[in-house]
Amino acid sequence: MTDIALINARLPDLDAESLGAPTTVVVRNGRVAEIGGAAPEGMPRYDLAGRTLMPGLIDCHFHVVAHSLDLWSNVTAPDSLAALRAAKIMQGLLDAGFTTVRDLGGADIGLVRGVEEGLIDGPDLVICGKGLSMTGGHCDLRARTDIRPDAMGWRLANMGVLVDGVDDVRRACRKMLKEGARFIKVMANGGVASPNDPIDSLQYSDDEIRVMVEEAGNAGTYVSAHTYSDASIRRCVKLGVKSLEHCNLIGAETAAMAAEAGCTAVPTLAAYEGLKFEGAALGLGPAEQAKVDIVRDKGLESLQIMRDAGLPMAFGTDLLGQLRKYGGLEFDLLAKVLSPAAILRSVTEIGARLCRLEGEVGVVAKGARANFVVVDGDPLADVTLLGRPAETLRAVLKDGRIVRGALAEAA
Repeated sequence: MTDIALINARLPDLDAESLGAPTTVVVRNGRVAEIGGAAPEGMPRYDLAGRTLMPGLIDCHFHVVAHSLDLWSNVTAPDSLAALRAAKIMQGLLDAGFTTVRDLGGADIGLVRGVEEGLIDGPDLVICGKGLSMTGGHCDLRARTDIRPDAMGWRLANMGVLVDGVDDVRRACRKMLKEGARFIKVMANGGVASPNDPIDSLQYSDDEIRVMVEEAGNAGTYVSAHTYSDASIRRCVKLGVKSLEHCNLIGAETAAMAAEAGCTAVPTLAAYEGLKFEGAALGLGPAEQAKVDIVRDKGLESLQIMRDAGLPMAFGTDLLGQLRKYGGLEFDLLAKVLSPAAILRSVTEIGARLCRLEGEVGVVAKGARANFVVVDGDPLADVTLLGRPAETLRAVLKDGRIVRGALAEAA
């Protein structure tokens, strides 16, 4: 770990919705030791010259194994190739300033340890293992005429496994928690890219979801649900699910119920823009394209509903394969409804809570890990600059080490 001092740094004050005066942040052993005051004698000092110093960004809905939008080609790739592809994707996330990523299906403990051991140059991963899908559900990639049994479930680049029945669901949850899952993911609703399930279909029985919630709770964690329709969201909230992914078709009453229950939503609007732009050219069929339109048209409205209900929202993109290039667009879409301060909270503080890393990441505070981004410009005046890292991102630090870009060392 490198001990350094960052001088003339301006930190965002999210309560005041403005940048603070230039200050000094001292890092020792990869953590924030002091904020303010003078840099210690003899410590390397980097002059930020009034640039913004923020916590490293957090994407709370990503799939690092989704090399291609052709999900079958992902699944059939050898695990070794899938891991190498994932490592390259993770490098790109770090390029964009994301130092922590919550993976919503696919990544395993090997990729987590690859980062921890310095073998992969990427963000820290918070994983769920595989998403749980019922037969015919969102992760069942087989065509209606394909009667072969599922044989791909535990391949690395598969984002989900097909599991039916309370006992097998319980066993799958225990397996994934044993293998390093930090939370459980359920496909509780129809999906866009899946071939057999309407967007409003309810997936899994109440008892099957209850047992997921029970096993997650026994392990001290929570269940995250892929869910679009108001009925599906409401059912998940009643059953004890705490992380609500997408939520495009949520209603006001359900949003208030979710807020009261202590849930967090993770909207992923850029995913539908990307699919609208290129889905057909990349092989998405007419039925899937129609589902894209359904959820895309309600995306901004869902943000208004959740904001007004006081439902916390974490930042997520959910962009697969060739569509990853649209990740920065999420900031532009959120900015149509939410304030810059709210968006900065979503991509830092709220994301850290959802990753169960409060106080560790998502803040520039004494004792926190020194995961930072240094940007040109004021994100509280224009938060969309975070979506243009090639233009605005000056440096990325992990545990006090400069891993992207460069900073000027002061005399």
